[in-house]
Amino acid sequence: MAQKQSILGRISQLTRANINALLDKAEDPQKMLDQLVRDYTSSIAEAEDAVAQTIGNLRLAEADHAEDVAAAKEWGAKALAASQKADALRASGQGTEADRFDQLAKVALTKQISFEQEAKAAAPLIASQGETVEKLKAGLTQMRLKLDELKTKRDQLVARAKTAEAQAKVADAVKSIDVLDPTSELSRFEEKVRRDEALVAGKTELASSSLDAQFEELEADGDALEVEARLAELKRLASGAAPVVEGTVGDDV
Repeated sequence: MAQKQSILGRISQLTRANINALLDKAEDPQKMLDQLVRDYTSSIAEAEDAVAQTIGNLRLAEADHAEDVAAAKEWGAKALAASQKADALRASGQGTEADRFDQLAKVALTKQISFEQEAKAAAPLIASQGETVEKLKAGLTQMRLKLDELKTKRDQLVARAKTAEAQAKVADAVKSIDVLDPTSELSRFEEKVRRDEALVAGKTELASSSLDAQFEELEADGDALEVEARLAELKRLASGAAPVVEGTVGDDV
């Protein structure tokens, strides 16, 4: 009986275990789940052996009870047969022989009563043991369901841990990119290009300004020559000389 109570207590304790609460307290949930799976698997194996033994004992008790019932019935039939034989002998005047068969009938009845008492005493124990076996079977079913739940949670946790690890790596990579932003190098290069472009534009503008100044100087020289020519023409006219016709300079008269 103590062994049965121990098995039932262990099954009850394991099936009532709050997996989520255990995980919340665990420093390493995955390792704890692996250990729980091993513990549950081991406990289930032990419980299965114990339940199998309990069932075996129940079947033996049932077989013994059936034999007691059959024996009681058999000895009852023998008692009846001996009693009838005694009555027949007594009716025929064979009293001594009749007494012998009555004695045999009493022996058979004693056997019948003994087997009936054994069967009657075993009946409640067998019933109780049957109830225990059913409870143990139900407990085993619950333990197997718990084991499946544990395995599912463990697999989910492993998958989540791997996902979290991958996300952490991505986050670290993004963080390192933020710290050493390659676009800052591009910005500095772009700034250098802009300065170079500005320098070229400045030189071009400077060259263009110098060329314009030269043309302006040339135009100024042309204006000065025109002034000198007209002054000479005025002086010639004032002296009464013939005016110079453009395009005849150097021609023969």
